[in-house]
Amino acid sequence: MRACQPNFSVSEERPAAEGGSEINAMAFIQGRQLHKTYHLGKTRVEALRGVDFAIERGEYVCIAGPSGAGKSTLLNLIGMLDAPTSGELYFDGQQITGKSDREVHDFRKSRVTFIFQSFNLIPVLDAYENIEFPLLIQNVGKKERRQRIERLAAAVGVETYLRHKPDELSGGQRQRVAIARALATQPALVLGDEPTANLDSVTGRKILELMREMNREQRTTFVVASHDEAVMREADRVIRVVDGVIQPADRALHVSA
Repeated sequence: MRACQPNFSVSEERPAAEGGSEINAMAFIQGRQLHKTYHLGKTRVEALRGVDFAIERGEYVCIAGPSGAGKSTLLNLIGMLDAPTSGELYFDGQQITGKSDREVHDFRKSRVTFIFQSFNLIPVLDAYENIEFPLLIQNVGKKERRQRIERLAAAVGVETYLRHKPDELSGGQRQRVAIARALATQPALVLGDEPTANLDSVTGRKILELMREMNREQRTTFVVASHDEAVMREADRVIRVVDGVIQPADRALHVSA
């Protein structure tokens, strides 16, 4: 059985300081009063409206909410793919907001990877080459690349498909390759935006179990945005976003193996 203990979000854990929540020295990732506003023509859209949160190292967190609630926007801010309109983001003790685009890119590339619902595999490369691609960017040596690829391919169950192109693989196999690629760089954080949305229920369940297994074995932090109840059940903690605000009814459960 899973052992559970409370693990409160920043807004619940301690009183807010002037101008936002206090910095939680124990947090791996923390947002303070994050706002994100988009301008679509003359329309002003407030995607996030003063979000406070904290995520611990090694957690498996689901950001949940209806379509248009702001969960993908929050995921993009955590992954540093986008910058907040205002507020502060801290990653492993470093403040990210205020850094230049180049500094953010250099900081992110060795720490954060993504798993997308569309897989985003490179069609002209086979599975081995897709997993290898981010390692080439990081100048990992040939022997180390091969060892990581073979180990991860076996772990996700695609070791016999490494010389297959993406269009020769099923949806579940492609997602497994995408997971192996995401973990190949040994990131501190893996982000997933509806990673099981294009999969049937059986395959989706296997992918969720695989991600959870990787989280437990490698203590990699996972943050997944989804409105799927199965994804929420698998998480240590669910952060619920509605109309750009984190709900106080957040299910805060810390799960240990």
